[in-house]
Amino acid sequence: MTLQQLNELLEGEIIGSTDVNISGIGDIENATEGQLTFIRNRKYARYWENSSASIGIAAKNLSLTPKDNQAIIKVDQVDLSMIKILNALAPKPPVFDMDVHPSAVVDKSAIISEGAKIGAGCYIGKNVFIGKETILYPNVTLLDDVMIGHQTTIWSGAVVREQCVIGDACIIHSNASIGADGFGFVPSPDGRGLVKMPHIGNVIIGNGVEIGANSCVDRAKFGSTVLGDGTKIDNLVQIGHNSILGRSCVMAGNSGLAGSVTLGDGVMIGGSASIKDHTTIHSGATVGAGSGVMADVEAGKTVLGYPATDARDMLKQWVALRKLIE
Repeated sequence: MTLQQLNELLEGEIIGSTDVNISGIGDIENATEGQLTFIRNRKYARYWENSSASIGIAAKNLSLTPKDNQAIIKVDQVDLSMIKILNALAPKPPVFDMDVHPSAVVDKSAIISEGAKIGAGCYIGKNVFIGKETILYPNVTLLDDVMIGHQTTIWSGAVVREQCVIGDACIIHSNASIGADGFGFVPSPDGRGLVKMPHIGNVIIGNGVEIGANSCVDRAKFGSTVLGDGTKIDNLVQIGHNSILGRSCVMAGNSGLAGSVTLGDGVMIGGSASIKDHTTIHSGATVGAGSGVMADVEAGKTVLGYPATDARDMLKQWVALRKLIE
C-alpha cells in the first residue's frame, strides 16, 4: 500500500512524504524500511527518532518529526486505525469446496440453513439447528439439540454439548468446550468417596460473543450458564456452572469464575484473576490481574490484590510494606 492509499483508509493527517510502498508491519523498535509502525503514546514516541519504519501511524497529540523519505499519519485513535489496516491486509480464511464435506457425520434430523459450511470430520447430532452462513471448521462437534445462530464461526476441535445455545455472529476458537459438566461433588454417606452432582442445565451464549481457544464454559446444575451479548473471553478461561455474565464483559487469559458468579454489564477481569463462587461483580467494575475476589464488588469499582480490595488502598499497602522492609 502507498502512503496515499493508507491515508484514504485512515482519513488522517499526513506529515512528511515517502515513495516507499508498504509491504509489512513492525513494532517501532524493529520495523525496517518498507514497513509501517504504530505510535500510541509517549512511551513509544521516544523510539521514533531511531526507527527505520517508512510510515508511522501516530496519535494526534504526539509531536513527531519524520526523516527524509519517511512519513507520519496522525489519527484520532491509533488502535482503531490498526484494526482498519489489519482488516485490509488480513489473508482470506480457509476456503470450502463444498457446503458439507463428505466425511462430516450429520444426523438426518439436523437442520442446516442456507449458506452454512460444515468441514471435514465434523459431527452434527440429532435435532441440531445451524443458522445461515455459519461456518464449522474441520472436527467440530455439536451434540444433540444444540442451536447455533446465523453467521457464527466455530473453529476446529471445539465441542458444544447437548442442548446448548449459541447466538448470531459469535466466534468460538479451537478446542473450546461449551457445556461440559459443572464441578460438583458431595461426600458419600459411608465417607469413602465422593458422589457426583448431575448437571442437567445448559449454556446460553448471546450474540457477538467471542470465546478463546481452550476455554471452558460449564453447563448449569439446573437452569442456564449465560454469557451476554458482546462478551469477549480470552484463551484458557474457566467459567463455572450457573454463572451469569452481562453484556460486553471481558475476561483475560487464565482467569476463572467459580460456580454461580454474576458479572454485570461491562465488567473487566484481568489475567489470572480468580472469582469466588456466589459472588457478584456489579456493572463497570474492574478486577486487576492476579487478584482473588472473595466478596461482592460495587459498580464501577476497581479492585486489586489477594484478597482483592479497593485498588488505591491495596497500592498504599504495597508501598507501606516496601518501606517497612527497607
